[in-house]
Amino acid sequence: MLKYKGYHGKVELDEEAGLLHGEIVDLNDVVTFQGKTVEEIQKAFKDSVDDYLEFCAERGEEPDKPFSGKLMLRLPKEVHRNVYLKAKKEGKSLNEFISSKLAEV
Repeated sequence: MLKYKGYHGKVELDEEAGLLHGEIVDLNDVVTFQGKTVEEIQKAFKDSVDDYLEFCAERGEEPDKPFSGKLMLRLPKEVHRNVYLKAKKEGKSLNEFISSKLAEV
């Protein structure tokens, strides 16, 4: 994963074309980039992030931002209850318990 200004880029190899191509994964919009070398793909990624931010500014739109840390989660009632009870048994809040379990992923 490439990282720049809080955004992440995923890169794959296209063997047939002899190119590296990637996509910024933090966005609802589709923003891609490509290059033939590691240096080219890194530069193309940064240029794509900068171009995206510039494009949003020109249009007066708020760019998609990297994750806020807030997650809305819907669970079946029984799962919600069981997770809550497990958290209480460990002396944690529901948020602390779920965060600790997700951090293990």
